[in-house]
Amino acid sequence: MENSNDKQQKQQVDQFNEGNNSGAGNTGSNSGATGSNAVKDPDDWTTGDEPMTGAQASYLRTLSTEAGEPFDEKLSKAEASKRINELQQKTGRGLDNK
Repeated sequence: MENSNDKQQKQQVDQFNEGNNSGAGNTGSNSGATGSNAVKDPDDWTTGDEPMTGAQASYLRTLSTEAGEPFDEKLSKAEASKRINELQQKTGRGLDNK
């Protein structure tokens, strides 16, 4: 069961991801979506090679623990986003909570 802290962490990560996906200067494929808030492949993020955010780290640590998998504190923003997606699929956490 997801508690309010977990929901807050996921919302922060979602807000970060939405901000990265709509920023000026981002180019590349949009996974079939259109508009300024289109979801972009993390590999195409302008800032994807920067260190992951605090919100990403916190949520990823929670997911890693729940999945019984190691947490890598040195991931980039893009790598963390992909890892979060992988662990959400594995744990079922955060998939239908938008």
